[in-house]
Amino acid sequence: MTLRKTAPATPTKIWPANRWSFFTLGIGHYTEHDVKEAARALTGWTIRQGEFRDQPAVHDDGEKEILGRADKWTGDDLISILLEQPATARRIAWRLTNEFFGEGVVTDAAIDELAARLRQDNLNIHNCVETILHSELFFSSPNIASRIADPVSFLIGPLRALECWRQSPSTLVLAEWVSRMGQDLFYPPNVGGWSGSRAWLSTRTTIARANCLAALATGNLSSPTRPPDFAALASQYISAKQEPKTINFLSQLLRGRNSNENHSTSLDLLTSTEAHLH
Repeated sequence: MTLRKTAPATPTKIWPANRWSFFTLGIGHYTEHDVKEAARALTGWTIRQGEFRDQPAVHDDGEKEILGRADKWTGDDLISILLEQPATARRIAWRLTNEFFGEGVVTDAAIDELAARLRQDNLNIHNCVETILHSELFFSSPNIASRIADPVSFLIGPLRALECWRQSPSTLVLAEWVSRMGQDLFYPPNVGGWSGSRAWLSTRTTIARANCLAALATGNLSSPTRPPDFAALASQYISAKQEPKTINFLSQLLRGRNSNENHSTSLDLLTSTEAHLH
């Protein structure tokens, strides 16, 4: 359990981690009193030499009231109480739909339905994700190409698609570009993380995204500079001599749809760019 591995020993220091545990419920489903009482339940849990330790001798064995329920709760009890809350299932459902669907695609009723299935399946995430990926809504037109990717996904996706691991892109350069696009790695704006969705897009970050892809196409993400070999990549999967198929392959790979542009012009542009850069 993640909470058990990260919770410190004393009540004073445990409150921040304890607040994170209540994030499973979401804002509005707990009070400051619940946070303090839950901190008492977690006393005795600590980390020693990188390993979790339960120290009963320093555990607060008094009665605590958490979310309206009073007893001599322990850390394990706290986890059970949180997992039993209907708000936990709904928040998990909301988080998963945010991950797999575009903005405004999923209705509140659909989230409630998914949350109900989660409760029936004892919060089985595997089954929940399977339900999402087999749903008609996931493959519906409103959802296709509607999700705004976070900067890391926006950058890693094309790198993987173009098999750029063969050219060893600089991780420092990648981190710098991610920062330009609005995501300082390991430094979220608050404990809730980044807002996501449309919050990723501003004049500055949108320009940074365009410039990042230009840097990828020209090889400036690698050291020394080495652009992706588009033609060679296409030739691994189709006949490179068939120009329309080559362009459509690359368009499907990078844009998710066939190209409507002049195929010869597009292929000539790729070839001339690579020749110039080499």
